Amino acid sequence: MYGGCELNPDGTVTVKKRNLAYIQFGNLLKYGDSLKHCFTTRLGGVSEGEYFSLNLGVKKDDRRENVVKNFRIICEALGINPENLVFSDQVHGTEIRVVDEKDRGKGLYRDSDINCVDGLATICADVALVTFYADCVPVFLFDPARKAIAVVHSGWRGTLAEITAKAIDVMRCEFGCKPCNLVAAIGPSINRCCYEVGNEIYEQFRNALSWSEGFFENVNGKWHLSLQGIVHKTLLNKGLSDNNITVSKLCTRCRGDLFFSHRAGRGRNGLMAAIMQLTGR
Repeated sequence: MYGGCELNPDGTVTVKKRNLAYIQFGNLLKYGDSLKHCFTTRLGGVSEGEYFSLNLGVKKDDRRENVVKNFRIICEALGINPENLVFSDQVHGTEIRVVDEKDRGKGLYRDSDINCVDGLATICADVALVTFYADCVPVFLFDPARKAIAVVHSGWRGTLAEITAKAIDVMRCEFGCKPCNLVAAIGPSINRCCYEVGNEIYEQFRNALSWSEGFFENVNGKWHLSLQGIVHKTLLNKGLSDNNITVSKLCTRCRGDLFFSHRAGRGRNGLMAAIMQLTGR
């Protein structure tokens, strides 16, 4: 793999630097050096075996020194100080934690009191938000008017509970953000082609979100669910402009060459990360 950028039809950009590859979003890149972000792939790190190679899961059965090295690799590529990183602690819930300069390093270099948190938000420069994935939906939120950001981990439970809407509410209440100003990116995740769910999940969505039925497809008697589609609709329902939303079409289950997948690996897999940081420029 050589250096360069590949512009994808869905508005995402695949950045390649030697063996490293990561995903960025055109609607966020246009803000230049004021905002750093990416969704990582599995490529470009030092981990081995089932964690080959850019595993960023500190709670996985990988050598910690490998994970720390992997974070240094991606941070160097993004121009982020690894000591700025703040980790989530995901439980498929709906808790959004507002963090600031005092939280830098929590999860990687410092013990963390950030517990049971599936989304992070900040208005502070040089505080890098990090959430983790291996099929679930990453959501990036940026308010260019208020200079505020959030990253959200949205699995099926979080999507059902509309965690992304709750993150927007936090940004509105804590930072004065207006949904009409928000720019959003929905990153690679398991897509409807590969995401088969049981009838009980179908019923939970239909009962809680009556409009969600259109995001299910019955394939040979099995329900296939588009989590990305529901997250997208949630953003629209909260008042975001569709012109401000980018949705990646990459499926983590299909693209095992590029991504870790919980379903493909049956839990024996590494983790990718969504990373976003304001720079104050």
